[in-house]
Amino acid sequence: MKTLSVNRLGWKLLEKLCENPDFYGVKVQKADSGTTIVDAGIKAKGGLQAGRIITEICMGGCGKARITSKKYGKLELPSIFVSTDHPTIATLGSQYAGWQINEEGYFAIGSGPARALALKPKEIYKEIGYKDDFDKAIVVLETAKFPPATLLERLVDDCKVLHKNLAVILTPTTSVAGAVQVSGRILETGIHKLRKLGLNPNTILYAWGCAPIPPIHPKFGDAMARTNDAILYGGVAYYAVEYEDEDELQRIVKNAPSSASKDYGKPFIEIFKEASYDFYRIDPNLFAPAIVIVNNTRTGTTFQCGKIDAEALAKSFGVSAN
Repeated sequence: MKTLSVNRLGWKLLEKLCENPDFYGVKVQKADSGTTIVDAGIKAKGGLQAGRIITEICMGGCGKARITSKKYGKLELPSIFVSTDHPTIATLGSQYAGWQINEEGYFAIGSGPARALALKPKEIYKEIGYKDDFDKAIVVLETAKFPPATLLERLVDDCKVLHKNLAVILTPTTSVAGAVQVSGRILETGIHKLRKLGLNPNTILYAWGCAPIPPIHPKFGDAMARTNDAILYGGVAYYAVEYEDEDELQRIVKNAPSSASKDYGKPFIEIFKEASYDFYRIDPNLFAPAIVIVNNTRTGTTFQCGKIDAEALAKSFGVSAN
């Protein structure tokens, strides 16, 4: 069977996005080099549908996303529901924000299908046994600035593609599309945590997840904190796995939710301030869904741990629910 190509599948979605810029509220332009730049919230309006299709592009076309609504305590919030039959490739192989970009003072977090060509980071691709070989590449940048020409040169070199075959999607955290695509990382966040706890990601067969889409905040720090809180206090991730050691699986799931962290319980903006605005001083166990559910298809047993914290969400989102 031919290996799934996240860039081939993602490019089909990119074409749909670029062919309907008014519908999605994006602005599409060509850099001098020929690279396609899609603005989904810097100068463009963006929106829920832009965020939804960008989430699917981030997952390399190997997952589906839809916008829905859900109650969190007394809060009624827009939410994103994602599902995939190829969870490891969709998340670790494509969506994972594992490409730290620093080019001439231009900082951004890179994710999406292009990672599978550049192998960023290489150890993850070695672990999951996956790489892509398509001749086109899509990278999604969480940023509020347009990329410099030197970064575009670096991206085509890393991905080994022509400029005309590179697309860069820009999603500011302070935009609706940016908030949607971060909440759409609910499955990726959970798989990353399960992997850290010792679960082999290749044992995960299917997955679905849901997380609230936070209200937009004009300041980056507050917007970033809200997107984190959406997953930490409101996100639910479900995985079907084929696992031999059920006792080990139960131990892993018990420690998988965000509530297993010593930093759990406060809005992320407060945790970030206490860490002197240094992500590396925050307990890494915090970065996980609020609820993790794992079904072992080998035995039929399902383990669920964690809880939704509606009060923390309300405080973070600045919502008064009476």
